[in-house]
Amino acid sequence: MTTFPPLKNDLILRAARGEQTERAPVWVMRQAGRYLPEFQAVRAHHSFFEICRTPALAKELTLQPIRRYSGLIDAAIIFSDILVIPQALGMEVEMNPGPHFPNPLVVPADVERLTKDVDVDKELGYVYEAITQTRQALDGEVPLIGFCGAPWTLFSYMIEGGGSKTFQKCKTWLFKYPDESKALLNRIADVCIDFLVGQIKAGAQASPFRMPNTPHPPTPVLVQIFDSWAGELSPHHFAEFSLPSLQRISAGVRAKLAAAHVPAVPMTLFAKGANTQLHTLAAGAGYDVLGIDWCIAPADARAAVGARVALQGNMDPGLLYGGREAIEAEVTRMCEGFRGGGPPKAWIANLGHGITPGVNPDDLRWFFECVHKYSAA
Repeated sequence: MTTFPPLKNDLILRAARGEQTERAPVWVMRQAGRYLPEFQAVRAHHSFFEICRTPALAKELTLQPIRRYSGLIDAAIIFSDILVIPQALGMEVEMNPGPHFPNPLVVPADVERLTKDVDVDKELGYVYEAITQTRQALDGEVPLIGFCGAPWTLFSYMIEGGGSKTFQKCKTWLFKYPDESKALLNRIADVCIDFLVGQIKAGAQASPFRMPNTPHPPTPVLVQIFDSWAGELSPHHFAEFSLPSLQRISAGVRAKLAAAHVPAVPMTLFAKGANTQLHTLAAGAGYDVLGIDWCIAPADARAAVGARVALQGNMDPGLLYGGREAIEAEVTRMCEGFRGGGPPKAWIANLGHGITPGVNPDDLRWFFECVHKYSAA
């Protein structure tokens, strides 16, 4: 572990632990993205995965929204992509502009093409280096979020060969080859575990002067698992195919960190579209924070999860195209819904999915300013 500058803003860490906060911490998914002109300036000279694999470039894109919105944003998220895991498994992935797999998995026998024993540190060490460099460059301003895709979502891409409207190919696997599908999902989960542990170690704060039997300081790192296609499964099939691999990840990460004497960090699961599963996820998935999309009211989400987990979300990203009045009205409503008449507690403000490329950066600034104003106790 490396020694980093001390953390100056722990708001998101406190919210993730379920604590009451003076206002809601806020960040947005895909905040290091195409809506920023400074992102486009870098992207004009480098391919997408070149940026992911070049720590200095990934650091620069991670820092761009922190610089632009300094004092308004409470976390950075490392610039990377969920599809680096299929790449580590030996699959070719192109980004033109969306993801494309030239040689997807067609039948279960194709799994033999995948790398059997993935050296995750070797294959994805560039992400770890980007995290270490970014933690230094942040100078303690905000914590850093690492992430990976959920096994079901990665499984879908690896079989569909890209995005899909019907999920015909990957659902054929689930229902025609359930045992082979579960084996592949677990195999992906094991790579996710090693990848998340490596990211946490890369950003963990060394404590060489810690006295014996004293607690570690909070590690200024969080991790998030993106199950973008969770809503494509019925509740029954989500419980059968996706949930076990999500539980495998949460348990596996915590066990490996404990074995390495690395402090645990908050873990967030964003299972988009799986709002009917919130109670189950809160009760037994093993995560500290559940992200929610905009298709559930904050009060209903809180009723489903109780006090077991923190919540993250959940404004419709489309509201960012509605102008300042619409943004302010919706943020006000969102804050009222999460606060429930009291101060903010166990809530991280965010969008209900990633910010989209056409958003005016000034409108996102207004969103942040409104969250600061209307979520304050």
